[in-house]
Order: sequence, then structure tokens, then C-alpha cells
Amino acid sequence: MSVLEMKVPSPGESITEVEIAAWLVEDGDYVEKDQPIAEVDSDKATLELPAEESGIITLKAEEGDAVNVGEVVCLIDTSAAKPDSDSASHSKEETTSKPTKEAPTKEYKEAPSIEKKDTYASRVASPAAKKVLAEKGIASSSVKGTGKDGRITKDDAVKAVPSMGTQPANGSRGTERKKMSMLRRKVAERLVAVKSETAMLTTFNEVNMQPIFDLRKEYKEDFKAKHGVGLGFMSFFTLAVVRALKMYPDVNSMIDGDFQIKHDFQDISIAVSGPKGLMVPVIRNAEDLSFRGVESEVKRLALRARDGQITIDEMTGGTFTITNGGVFGSMLSTPIINPPQSGILGMHNIVNRPMAVNGGVVIQPIMYVALSYDHRIVDGRESVGFLVAVKEALENPVELLMDNNPTKALEM
Repeated sequence: MSVLEMKVPSPGESITEVEIAAWLVEDGDYVEKDQPIAEVDSDKATLELPAEESGIITLKAEEGDAVNVGEVVCLIDTSAAKPDSDSASHSKEETTSKPTKEAPTKEYKEAPSIEKKDTYASRVASPAAKKVLAEKGIASSSVKGTGKDGRITKDDAVKAVPSMGTQPANGSRGTERKKMSMLRRKVAERLVAVKSETAMLTTFNEVNMQPIFDLRKEYKEDFKAKHGVGLGFMSFFTLAVVRALKMYPDVNSMIDGDFQIKHDFQDISIAVSGPKGLMVPVIRNAEDLSFRGVESEVKRLALRARDGQITIDEMTGGTFTITNGGVFGSMLSTPIINPPQSGILGMHNIVNRPMAVNGGVVIQPIMYVALSYDHRIVDGRESVGFLVAVKEALENPVELLMDNNPTKALEM
């Protein structure tokens, strides 16, 4: 018998541990070479683990287990022949149809119940349990201990749920306890770290989207027919951000210890929603891309995120982030910086609102935009100037983004 040990490959630099998110096969299944057999979560993404050879698989880890890179997670018997589908199903039918012998039943006399006395230990929690209960705001008297003599263990405290008040006579009040994925836990840690480790502030403005609406109405059909992608809002926002970053390079920089690192390129991270949560792939060297180039790259990255094919490299190294809460209906928000970047632009929904134009009131499609920035490295003048520059480019795209020639700009 020839057995192959499948070890956890390294999903990226600096990643030493992954979590088995889901097995896609069962123990004893026959797997084909390159067949996806598991989904593994790292702290940056969810990736598929393909079988290295064909054979019968033996699982060595459970779903939810944290395993080190290089650790054996399954064995594949490569000498096993592929089972015939008819014979396999026939053997399963035989197995399920075999009568099982009933175990002889015995009668037992029920032992007299002994009332358990309320001992001192049953009212005491371990030091670790006390700390957990204190953090949750739960009294030890409301927790049933499973330790010796009813002592409350740390595990009891971790599983304890705060009281939800008096339950009504009718209605469902079920709860579900589900472990967060490694990716979601890492995102949570980073978000808390950003709030506590940066001097984050947010400035707001509004954008009249009518000029972009007019351009899209005139050119979107020809643009899609020529390039195979739609002319969306993201290309206008990306190119407006690139222009503003060149004008205010502090927003395109980062802090490294006592040093400020400024970039002479614009790698724009775009937040997209994937099946495993928020992904932030990067549009590399956005300053070199046309409208078609940005739209094509946005489509490619969004599809890869949706299909779970996005790689660590594709989400690493952005210098600035754009996030669009408007697709979910958000009117206004304060986006959180994507470290180690120093700025993030939040787009929101577009709503027709009254606006003063040339001394009169006109209904226009308005979007509120928000720039969150790290005040340790970006001053108020730069942050406000940056957002105003974005607003100016979006409200005057023909002159500032298309060099007064929209036909040529959209053909490139």
C-alpha cells in the first residue's frame, strides 16, 4: 500500500496557521487528483485545498481545527483502485439492508434519587472563570458548574450566556453558538486595532453625480459593445482618487515606526463582498489605467472574490482603499482605515435631492462621500483638500479626467 501524506501548504508569507473551514469529502471517499477536498481559512482569505493524488482519503483533522502550515491533515492511499459506481452503491444497499440484532433488554430497578447538597464548591468559580464571567457581566450564582462538586470551570464561563429576561409564554427564543472563521476573527482584531492605534478622523462632502449620469447615458452602450464591460461609477471614482492622491501625497503614505513612507504609485484597494465576508483586492498601478482598464480589473477581481479564487497576493499592498456602502443602501458612514494605509474613501447611495444651481433650486442626484484618515500623518488641510479634489473631478469629469475628449478617453 502506498500512502501519501497531505500537508498544509503555505498560503502566503508570514502565515503559520490555518483553520479547516469545511471538508468537501468524507472519510473513506475516493478522490481524484486536483479535486478540491477542503476549504481552509487563513487570517487573510479562504482557499481551497486540492488533492495531490488520486486514491482513498483518510481525514486526520476535524472541521474547525487550527493546524500549522506543514502539518499532515489527511492521508491518500494512492494504491487503491477507483471503486465501480454500481458495485459501490450495491454494497451500500447491502450494508443498510442487513438486519441488526437487538440487544437483550434487562430490567433495572431505579436507584433512589439522592438530593445533591449545595456545597461551597458548587457556588465557587475558578479564577479564570471569574474573569470571563466578569467580562460578560454574568453572576456566578446564575451559572451551573460542571467541575468537581459543581465548581464553575473556565469552559462553563465561556459557554455561559447572559440572561435575556423573563421568557414569554409563546414564541421561539432559540440561539445559535457558532465559531467565527479565522478570517472573520482576524478582521475583527484588525478593526479594533485600527480604532485604538490610529488617530482616525472622518471628513464628509457631497457630490453632484449628474455629469457622470449624462456621460454614462451617452456612452455606456458603445463602451460595453467595444470593451465587453459596463461603464460603472468605480472607474470615475478610481481615477478621481488617483488624481487627488497625486495632489496630496500624504494621503497616499503610511507610517512605519518613526518614518513616513510615501509612494509614487497608486495601488487602489477596492472592498468587495465575497461568500466568506469582505475582501479587499488591489488594482495595481491604477495611475496607468484608462476607464476600460479600471472597469476590466474591477470585474476580474470581483468575480474571483465571488468564486473564492482570490489570492493573498491580490489582496496585499494597496496604498489607498475605496469602499462602496451605497450598493447596500447606506446613506452615510464612517469607513475604517485599512492598515497600514492612511486613508479610505466611502461611497454611498445616490438620492435625488434639491440643490442650488445658478441661483435656482434643482433636483439633482447627490452622493455623500466620506474620507477617513489617520490624523497622525494626514493633516486637516490635506484631508479636506483631497476630498474636495475628488468632488471636483467627479463633478467635472470631462475636463479633469478625460482631457476634454470623452470619446477618446473611453476608447482607450
